[in-house]
Amino acid sequence: MASDYSGDCGKAHDHDREQDHDLDVQYMERTRNYYRAQGYSADYQWAHHKDTPFQPLNRRLRDSKVAIITTSMPDTELGRQQRAVYSTPIDPIPASAYTAELSWHHSVTHTNDVGSFLPIAALKKLCASGVIGSIANSFFSLPTEYSQRNTLNKDGPNILKRCQSENVDVAILVPL
Repeated sequence: MASDYSGDCGKAHDHDREQDHDLDVQYMERTRNYYRAQGYSADYQWAHHKDTPFQPLNRRLRDSKVAIITTSMPDTELGRQQRAVYSTPIDPIPASAYTAELSWHHSVTHTNDVGSFLPIAALKKLCASGVIGSIANSFFSLPTEYSQRNTLNKDGPNILKRCQSENVDVAILVPL
């Protein structure tokens, strides 16, 4: 499909999409259809919150401690067997992460480059140049669950406690 991408942030014009006979299936529609095919009688309810738990920084970024929260799991025996909250040291930078059971577009990307979804090396450069104050000693793995209750009542508070124990000021969320 030949598209004109000039000046619109890489989005194809509607007339180009209409000519494409291989349109992408919308994520939410695809998910609803998947669960219906599995026999679920009620559609999945996506989390929707008018009030978010985000807040302005209390200090400058160059004085802040930054942590990474990712949905990838540690590439360990336990990380491969059990999707749970984990703390993993940032040193040494992991050569890989367990991503096999996560949903991502396998035909257009890969997870061979850990830096593309676990930006520890990039944060170290920002720290060395004074852009950020410091980096948490660990990054945190947060399982993707289809249970909002578990995320809100179990995993979220667990991650918060881990961030607080390392005096984290800023968390970078990196979903896969």
